[in-house]
Amino acid sequence: MVKFKSRCEQGFSYAEVLVASALVAITLVPAMQALQPGIQASGIQQQLAEDRYQSYALMEQVLAEPFSALQSAAAAAGSETVSSSYSDSVTYSNGRVLNRLVFLSAYDADNSDADNDPFTGTESDLIWIKVEIEGSPHALESLSAL
Repeated sequence: MVKFKSRCEQGFSYAEVLVASALVAITLVPAMQALQPGIQASGIQQQLAEDRYQSYALMEQVLAEPFSALQSAAAAAGSETVSSSYSDSVTYSNGRVLNRLVFLSAYDADNSDADNDPFTGTESDLIWIKVEIEGSPHALESLSAL
C-alpha cells in the first residue's frame, strides 16, 4: 500500500522559494542604504576625534613653554586675531593636512582700563592662549600666568 504525503509535508515549491528570495532581495537594498549614514558618520567622528586630540596636544606643548617665550610670541603676533609662531600643520598618513592655529595675547583679567575688552589691558603677567583647528569647530582656550 502506497501512502501519499499531504500537501503540508511536501515542502515548498520552486515558485514559493523564488518569491521569498525576491522579497528578501528587494527589502535588503533599502535596509543596507539605511545603514550607510551610520557607517559614514563613524568615519567623520573618527576624524573629529583625531582633530580634538591634536588640539589638546598642541595646547599642552604651548602651556609647557616658558612664560617669557609666550610673552615674546604674543608681542610678535600683535593681536589676538593673528596666529602666532606656535601655529603648525600636521599631515596624516592619508594625506590630509590639519592646520593648528595658536593665538596669544596679553589678557586684562581685572578690566583695569574699564573698557570691558580683555585684550586691551596693561597687565603683563597673564597670557591668553587659544588653540584652534582651522576649518573646524574645535578650539581650546586657557590662561597662563607668570
